Amino acid sequence: MIETLSLDGTWTLKGPKKINIPAIVPGCVHADLHREKLIPDPYFRDNEKLVQWVGEKSWTYSRSFEASESMLERDRVLLRFDGLDTLAKVTLNGKVLAETNNMFREWEFDVKDRLKVGENTISIVFSSALAYGLDKQKERFLWQTGIGHHRLEGGQWVRKEQSNFGWDWGPMIVTMGIWRSVRIDAFDTAEISELLVKQSLSKAFKKAELEVEATVNLARRTKLSAFVTVSKDGAVVASGEAAVVRGKAKTSLTVKSPQLWWPNGLGEQPLYVVAVSLLDSEGEVISQSSKRIGIRELKLVREKDKWGESFCFEANGNRFFAKGANWIPSDQFDVWGTDERNRDLLKSSVEANMNMIRVWGGGKYERDDFYDACDELGICIWQDFMFACAAYPAFDDDWVANVKVEIEQQVKRIRHHACLAIWCGNNELEHISPILGDEPGQMPWDEYMNLFDKVIGKIVKRNDPQRDYWPSSEHSPVGDRKFSQNPDCGDAHLWKVWHGREPFEWYRTAYHRFCSEFGFQSFPEPSTIETYTNKEERNVTSYVMEQHQRSPIGNSAIIDYMLSWFRLPVGFDNTIWLTQILQGLAIKYAVEHWRMNKPRCMGALYWQLNDCWQVASWSSVDFFGKWKALHYAARNFFNPLLVAGVEDLDTDSVAIHVVNDLLEAKSLSINWKVVDVEGRELETGSKKIRAGANSTGVFKTLKLKKLVAKHGQRGLIVKLALKDGRKVVSENLVTFARPKHLTLEDPKLSVKVKKATRGSFDVTVSAKKPALWTWLELKGIDARYSDNFVHLMAGESQTIRVTPQIKTTAIAVKAALRARSVFDTYQEI
Repeated sequence: MIETLSLDGTWTLKGPKKINIPAIVPGCVHADLHREKLIPDPYFRDNEKLVQWVGEKSWTYSRSFEASESMLERDRVLLRFDGLDTLAKVTLNGKVLAETNNMFREWEFDVKDRLKVGENTISIVFSSALAYGLDKQKERFLWQTGIGHHRLEGGQWVRKEQSNFGWDWGPMIVTMGIWRSVRIDAFDTAEISELLVKQSLSKAFKKAELEVEATVNLARRTKLSAFVTVSKDGAVVASGEAAVVRGKAKTSLTVKSPQLWWPNGLGEQPLYVVAVSLLDSEGEVISQSSKRIGIRELKLVREKDKWGESFCFEANGNRFFAKGANWIPSDQFDVWGTDERNRDLLKSSVEANMNMIRVWGGGKYERDDFYDACDELGICIWQDFMFACAAYPAFDDDWVANVKVEIEQQVKRIRHHACLAIWCGNNELEHISPILGDEPGQMPWDEYMNLFDKVIGKIVKRNDPQRDYWPSSEHSPVGDRKFSQNPDCGDAHLWKVWHGREPFEWYRTAYHRFCSEFGFQSFPEPSTIETYTNKEERNVTSYVMEQHQRSPIGNSAIIDYMLSWFRLPVGFDNTIWLTQILQGLAIKYAVEHWRMNKPRCMGALYWQLNDCWQVASWSSVDFFGKWKALHYAARNFFNPLLVAGVEDLDTDSVAIHVVNDLLEAKSLSINWKVVDVEGRELETGSKKIRAGANSTGVFKTLKLKKLVAKHGQRGLIVKLALKDGRKVVSENLVTFARPKHLTLEDPKLSVKVKKATRGSFDVTVSAKKPALWTWLELKGIDARYSDNFVHLMAGESQTIRVTPQIKTTAIAVKAALRARSVFDTYQEI
């Protein structure tokens, strides 16, 4: 069996200014300096500027370790790095072993003849990726977004996390260090180096044929075989054995009546373990490897239809609407973005009824635990390769060769995961016109297509033949490729509402086949802002607040849209909360429209799920995992059963749509209530309906011309509810006028607090008048809320489960509790 010596843990870090401190591996230089109090919190105020020097210098990690005689007697002794960030020179026992230049690669070196019994020393010198990139830019300028504002130049020359150099939501902090695990593996004879599992399901999914291929790293020639088992919950359901021939062992196994893996909301996520034991000629186990898989058929469907060509994902023969968001690294420093934080974000995605996450191409390939969590939660992954928003040096043969190894390694690492839906070459290289072309600084189309169509495409096909590959997001596969937003095919990034300043209603004119990016900004809540500002800086136009707003048009766009939709808020806190309400409204317009128009559109992945520091951004969950108003809105507009209303100002009518994403028909009832701005009921009604499986349709049109004639379009509010039996499964609100023109009265909100289970409290909030976007806040206490930003009509109440993050009492909750609605945002204090 393999003998492993982990080199994770404490190293020594040396650098400029006579710095000599302990370092923790995996980690990075910034994290170590911060722990030792040699740099301030990089996320507070404008401290980002105070730590720029770190990424400009060279740093040395070193340590000693003991190598045993038994280890050095093994046939093969390998030093393995899971990740080095990024330009590194590795020295072992005083002799240079290698130089590395790719953050995303695993590095392996034979050190049997370099090690000695007893104490050994290893050192790794990291040089500045920032300096390297800037020097390369001077040699040959390559265009990129954000130059001179929110992005340092030259990052595309280095195979490194591109957002380390800054983005329009992230800091410019260029990291370096041993960012993933390092170890020495020693073995005799052979080891299993790779596993590939191919699946073939019968038409009725009654059985699954699994073809298992194990690749063996041979240290010496001998007779070997591989014993393969497939198990579920510890019970073996299939097994077989095959001889190792030319370094590979292949066997086919049949799983009868397999339990199928489904995306979230469509079914369960059972997982099987494929385990391989490598046996020597005596039948002894000399190496083992296993992968956890889901048995399923998950693919992209592209076929001609009446609108052009479809772009739709299909699971186990069922096409489904992809609902979700884009994922960026959860922290600027990987070591701070823990598995626990990532899993919490993914759980929040599931709680918001998402079934797909796009791992965006300007970040990093995530850790194994991330994909494990997605397997367990039913979150399908759209996986970008790490290229984004820049012209890349595809003319450089060495650079391309480096990329080839990176892509092959990452495909082999991730390919077995049930959640993996599609590989994508890059982010927006076809979308942003200055990137591709024949002008100086641009990337010629032939170089681009060679890299992303041929080189990367072939690597994916060879190493993950059952997975779809898409060259870029966005991409139009039919007609003129340079017209990347063709509404009749492919996927699209729709930014006319934010960057183009189109009204929210513009979304209702967009009929693209799959919307993989679109978004609107908001600020994180006041308690988060308090973590990066001083009290006197809490104004959206203060210097520090603007340092934490990286979109050049950010604050002006937010305020412009806010004044278009809502009354001018009073005070800082009200302004901040109202930006969140505004953001939720924007994305609601988009998603509801596209869901109501399925199967023409079959996906909506908004930008973005999360943040990598405390910042104004497009996220729906802030840096600390706190849900913004958008995330609560997403719970409803991504609900598998959705009721939505579309107002017609010309006919004074409301068309009531019902969307059913479930794979079964549902008997439901639509309920509606039309009230005036004081809350008086003017019309109520209900209708029983039968919503077909995976369907959408208009089931009722409210004709309100008479009521509008009496009360005016500014005087009516329509509340919709969808019931499954007695349970309300979806609610919605429709107005003919924008909220700023509704003359609302004080809803006189009241709350009651009741202790619940496991440290939670049930808070019942009631309104005497219509209370739109009613939300709860525990001042000074972080908490999770079962719902928030709800609409209450006169006399209505709603109970929200509140779970403080610290143990507290009902008395303390009552003292900290605040209930407000949009009415309160413009009241003079």
